[in-house]
Amino acid sequence: MAYQAGGQRSVPRPVPESCEAQAYLRDYGTLLEAVPFPSVILDHRWDVVLANAAFASLFRAVGPHASAMPDDNFLRFVLFHPDASTVLGEHESSWCLPMLAHFAAAVERNGHDHGLQAIRREIAQDPIMEAAYRQGLPHWIRAVGERAVVQDGAVRPLLHPDPRWGATECRVVDETPRTLQEMGYTRLTLVLREVRRDRPRGRGVRRTASHLRVVPTTED
Repeated sequence: MAYQAGGQRSVPRPVPESCEAQAYLRDYGTLLEAVPFPSVILDHRWDVVLANAAFASLFRAVGPHASAMPDDNFLRFVLFHPDASTVLGEHESSWCLPMLAHFAAAVERNGHDHGLQAIRREIAQDPIMEAAYRQGLPHWIRAVGERAVVQDGAVRPLLHPDPRWGATECRVVDETPRTLQEMGYTRLTLVLREVRRDRPRGRGVRRTASHLRVVPTTED
């Protein structure tokens, strides 16, 4: 099944309670698996509900992590996994800050949610990540404008482990149908793009969250 493509999970996947919704997801998993590009369905906490084999293949080289595997919770992977920058090119500016912006918006809408609160506490426990959230993020949003919180259509660099792609780009496409939306889910597909090889991108350097460089060195 598509939602087993990532292997063993540390926590159970979120699933709807009704039999009809579960049947819909099973059929949707078949559809998802037919997509050649990495495609994933996330709930409002960024927990992975379904992911296809192409998604698993993109992250196949990342090491184990207790709480931040890409097929468990994609937000935690982007923010906290030390291998994130080896797959997500320009990790800080193209992935980490946009995800923090989406997270901040989610907290504003659903601040009572226990799952979101847990992620917020984890951010607060890392002084550099907390500084990025409180200082770097507002500074970045002012610089880039409203597109900071729009993920559909965004073009972001990737470092695919498959040498046929290598250092490339993807366009993030929101493909959420009404039924998934009513379940509180979002479907995102990373449409891999051919990149002109006269503009090579260097391989990402493995970093932890404590190496974020986007935090201003002085207060505004």
